[in-house]
Amino acid sequence: MSNVYLNWFTTDEQFPFFIQYGGHDEDMELHQHVDFSELVIVLNGHATHVVNNEESFIKKGNVFVLGGGTPHAYKAPHDFKICNIMYRPQMLNSAGPDLRTLNGYQALFVLEPFYRSIHSYKSKVNISIASLEYVSQLVAGMIEEYETKLHGYQTLLASRFMELVVYLSRQYDHQDSEVDSSMLHLANAVSYIEDHYLEQVSLEEIAADSDISVRHLNRIFQAYYLTTPIAYLQRLRLERACTLLKQTNRSVTEIAYECGFSDSNYLARLFKKTYGMSPKSYRDAH
Repeated sequence: MSNVYLNWFTTDEQFPFFIQYGGHDEDMELHQHVDFSELVIVLNGHATHVVNNEESFIKKGNVFVLGGGTPHAYKAPHDFKICNIMYRPQMLNSAGPDLRTLNGYQALFVLEPFYRSIHSYKSKVNISIASLEYVSQLVAGMIEEYETKLHGYQTLLASRFMELVVYLSRQYDHQDSEVDSSMLHLANAVSYIEDHYLEQVSLEEIAADSDISVRHLNRIFQAYYLTTPIAYLQRLRLERACTLLKQTNRSVTEIAYECGFSDSNYLARLFKKTYGMSPKSYRDAH
């Protein structure tokens, strides 16, 4: 198995992004991306997709994302044409809170790539022909921008990439999808947590909003995310606390309550366990 690096396709460190049409007439050997993620849109034909040595059939209209370190290959391609969009995951950091609470975004761009990196995962989005036509036009404009490289092309491409991310995230929920129900329940739970993590939210509320039991919620979180819903919730709260410690003069007690913690002592204990220092020391260091 070979390793593939983003600098094989672009050496622009200021804009770590590459887009192209891919036509595979022959089998592609097993390989893994070392330092980038790849959004794949199947524009025509079909092939066998190998991920972690597990095979699945992919066809026109399928969309999936592969993170770094996920071995994959294509076999038996037939009239197979795809669009490859290669990007550093940091490009998605510009996603607003409204997008991060969208189930389809969490499923397609966060959960599925992570899960594929540790297990075989055959599920994939299958968008309609009308949606594929829209995506194909958007992609064609992006490729033209990338190839001509007129002034401002990086800003325009970054904007259109996020437009594509939003559109595909919406399709995940509303179009014909070959996805498993557990992933959709998990995406819903993650979206609910992202939207309510600053509030006093319970496991029962998260599970109810996702239409599953607390037991099933814990099980799928552990299976797909290798963590618990509470641990995920606490991580979001801690990240918010770090931001407030760096950017405001609010007291630790005020920050604790604002971030959803029951009291400042609990925040201090969790902060020390996670970052190896107290909130005050963190503020002084930053």
